[in-house]
Amino acid sequence: MSEHSSSFMAKSTIKAADLEHRRKINFNIGKYNAAVPLGKTQFTDVHLARERAKNLKWRAIENLDKNLEQFEALLTKRGGKVIWAEDAKQAVEEVLKICKAKNCKTIVKSKSMVTEEIHLNDHLEEQGIESVETDLGEYIQQLDGEPPYHIVTPAMHKSREDIAKLFSEKLHVAPNLSAEQLTLVARDVLREKYVQAEIGITGANFILADIGGVAISENEGNARLSNAFPKTHIVITGIEKVIPSMNDLALFWPLLATYGTGQQITSYNTIVSGPRQAGEPDGPDEMYVILLDNGRTNILANERTRESLYCIRCGACLNACPVYKNIGGHAYESTYSGPIGAVITPQLKGLEEWKHLSYASSLCGNCTEVCAVKINLHEILLENRHDAVEEGDYSWGEKVAWKVWKQATLHRNMYNMGNQKLKNWMVNKVFKGWTTHRADLNFAGKTFNEMWKEKNH
Repeated sequence: MSEHSSSFMAKSTIKAADLEHRRKINFNIGKYNAAVPLGKTQFTDVHLARERAKNLKWRAIENLDKNLEQFEALLTKRGGKVIWAEDAKQAVEEVLKICKAKNCKTIVKSKSMVTEEIHLNDHLEEQGIESVETDLGEYIQQLDGEPPYHIVTPAMHKSREDIAKLFSEKLHVAPNLSAEQLTLVARDVLREKYVQAEIGITGANFILADIGGVAISENEGNARLSNAFPKTHIVITGIEKVIPSMNDLALFWPLLATYGTGQQITSYNTIVSGPRQAGEPDGPDEMYVILLDNGRTNILANERTRESLYCIRCGACLNACPVYKNIGGHAYESTYSGPIGAVITPQLKGLEEWKHLSYASSLCGNCTEVCAVKINLHEILLENRHDAVEEGDYSWGEKVAWKVWKQATLHRNMYNMGNQKLKNWMVNKVFKGWTTHRADLNFAGKTFNEMWKEKNH
């Protein structure tokens, strides 16, 4: 068992028994579940919309090289600079080079899971550069020294009382502020940072191949401020975010809003296609786009798991997953948690250390059912398990247990040989790995085969 696997089992065991945690998550996800059906009403046929979106992402990923080269050529033509980063180390090095060239002391950063993936804030802090999260949820998590809990709602596991206590401790305000007052406190702090920062960093919800632009969706306006106020704007995005055309946003923006938060459309939707042009009154003097691979081409090379690159990071699968709702986002110890994290993390980081995430699923298929772009998540989880076995990433005990199980199921007389008590003992006591984190199995007194024979003879 890997170090990450052991830690995952320990953390998930503790969190699953935390009833207060479960109450908070159920409360927040309950609000989400009430909003999503209202958002879906904007679609004449929501299933057709999801199918169209999946086909568009299929086309984008199948022509990924051409789309990215087209994006680079068009953005460069408008004065932007494109940097290709093979891994997290290279991406961080490129950001630090830009910071050094600009003599940067302060960065404002809007919500971006890719920057979490490369642990950018930690590296900036090591260099004495202040990096301030400007999304309210991310800012709360940064104050508390925690990574995001959820792809869309970083502080989902915190109640208003938790946040009020945190703000009181860190920002020295009254401990009983309302949600509106807490928001105003954060706004006052963050607005000062926008005018101080030399560099603004954002992610990208979509890369637009046909115009050489990036599309950003948000509800707070912090991404707009982060790319408009500072003189330098850096976009860090995964290469899989590409879509063929700006016109496709008419489909993707409403889908992302509906499945992400239950809205018909998010409050702020921005397309950025370069630095400030001649005659334009605002915008950055320079714009850099860092296109990050960091294992994504490993997924691209695997035809059976490739469709996980279609993900638009709406977070719907996390909200639907019974495992995620019980163990929470931090137990996964990866940037991407829930079903999509269990699918892509072993592919991005290696099966040997991370295969356990693909087993953290009931395979109920609810994640596939709610996916905005109809990714077959539960099937890819099985593919990951298959790949782990093919690579030999299993213990001796697992190998013996499944060989015994295979022989028993292939030979009916052997399976019928043992009585209920013997079977229970074999599975629950001899092969203890099964029941370490599961309830005991209780076999039927007679197999279906035995009952069939009794009835027909």
